[in-house]
Amino acid sequence: MFAPMTADVPSELSALLAAPDDASRDDAWDAFVARYSRLLILIAREYGGTHDDVMDRYAVILERLRDDDFRRLRVWTNDRRSALTTWLGVVGRRTCLDELRRRYGRARGASAESVEARRQRRRLTDLVTEALIPEMDAADAHGTVAEAELAVRRAELRERLAQSLAELPEDDRLLLALRFRDERSAADIARILHIATPFHVYRRLTRVASMLRDALRRRGVEDPVP
Repeated sequence: MFAPMTADVPSELSALLAAPDDASRDDAWDAFVARYSRLLILIAREYGGTHDDVMDRYAVILERLRDDDFRRLRVWTNDRRSALTTWLGVVGRRTCLDELRRRYGRARGASAESVEARRQRRRLTDLVTEALIPEMDAADAHGTVAEAELAVRRAELRERLAQSLAELPEDDRLLLALRFRDERSAADIARILHIATPFHVYRRLTRVASMLRDALRRRGVEDPVP
């Protein structure tokens, strides 16, 4: 019986994990980062956004690799059934998805919620409102609803939609954020969220939209103007 093949440990990683003191470890970490930065930045770039967004995700990936005395790198070293670059891809993409879920997920409390997170959530609510209920602006087409009254009803609708969005699972909120806030294509979303095909993205969007409409009906919204 042949023993399973294992990947070789790159010299930069060996030096990092065997470093005898802090100074040696810092030097080894710099060498490791220099070798694999291009790969990690490419992974961070897969999830879109500005240059600053990409570099923020890259920095978080590096933090995750350093956590707990390089625990994730030691996991690979103890297994080595795949190349280190493959393992870094797994860690990097999981980290990026975790960051996206954190960014668009439900806040744990007002004290922990940043101004930017609140702004993004309001923007998402506005975009989903426009996408799900496009008839809202047409409700007063013939002067049947006064402008002030329409504004009040729009605010009520958005408040109820925000409540309904908060009830969704984090992955569904992330899906909506990628589609409506970031305007990502179905193909991009399928790749980012590891959904089988763009068709499955559209089908899931349809399901989430139906869930939101049901939630709005439970809150008394039976038509575009509550």
